[in-house]
Amino acid sequence: MRAVVQHGYGGPERLSIEQRSEPAPARGQVLVRVDAVSPDSGTLHILTGEPRILRPVVGWRSPRQPVIGLAFAGVVEQLGAGVHGLAVGDRVAGAAPAAFAELVVARADRVARIPDSVSSVDAATLPISASTALQAVRDVARVEAGQRVLVIGAGGGVGSFLTQLSTMRGAHVTAVVSAPKSALARELGAERTIDYRVTPDPAQWGRHDVVIDTADGRPLSVLRRALSPCGTLVIVGADGAGGPLLDGLERQLVASLLNPWAQQRLTSVVQRERGSDIAVLLGALASGDLRAPVDRVLSFEDAPEALRLMADRAVAGKVVLGLAETGRGRSPEPTLELPPGFP
Repeated sequence: MRAVVQHGYGGPERLSIEQRSEPAPARGQVLVRVDAVSPDSGTLHILTGEPRILRPVVGWRSPRQPVIGLAFAGVVEQLGAGVHGLAVGDRVAGAAPAAFAELVVARADRVARIPDSVSSVDAATLPISASTALQAVRDVARVEAGQRVLVIGAGGGVGSFLTQLSTMRGAHVTAVVSAPKSALARELGAERTIDYRVTPDPAQWGRHDVVIDTADGRPLSVLRRALSPCGTLVIVGADGAGGPLLDGLERQLVASLLNPWAQQRLTSVVQRERGSDIAVLLGALASGDLRAPVDRVLSFEDAPEALRLMADRAVAGKVVLGLAETGRGRSPEPTLELPPGFP
């Protein structure tokens, strides 16, 4: 089978398309023939090997798993022992290591069935980026109706879902984005946009009940200027400024150390891959309440280019790699009525 293989740590030049042995599902796993995949910041971190604190887990000199990628959508080809609730031929979206290949093995509890009305291209955007956003909004920030929410990096993969999910909970969202991505942020529900290049000081952004930062890199003391006295600051991911060991994880560590002593709530998100969350998001996508913000669809062979675009922050929303004719259509426009219990 074809797969995107990484040779050591570095940039997209470390990637190549190669033939690899076909995997087989173990107990509790499913084998999926992949239709579409979508890179995310986690894929970039593994590609670069940064922050270096990750290397004891992923590999010291090169990644232990050379096939890259996490988020995928495709069709179940084989069930491992003990798998219930899924069948061969089911269309599913999920998260698993080595996803950027024609075949991927995934834990059954980390995939969910794709509704008939949802394309594989749209579904592939959800398992990492949208799941992270859902857990940030629902579980960590606990966004409520009427709150003022500031999303920093609202034009990115996670940020574009943060904007939508916060709006769906009845919050008033302000998006911090570059000028070229401001139109997308407004389309996704932001009531106001701020160009961080024109207005770089968070003290001029207004006071918010919740600040969710996906890509800013500013110290917590600076970000807290945009937060109400009893507000919540949520750091998402490891992107940002920092030393070579922790990189953006430094801010997450500082937040955990300061939180017990601060009037404001300072916290972060550690994304957990759960099929139940993917199912909730797929349902919202099918109903039209959620939109998959796909900037462009590239071919599987264009994986290095997709990672380069992400590293350069030249993607508004998500980029997707197609391995098959997925028949992506236009997603329905969002409605104000939410599915029962969402999110």
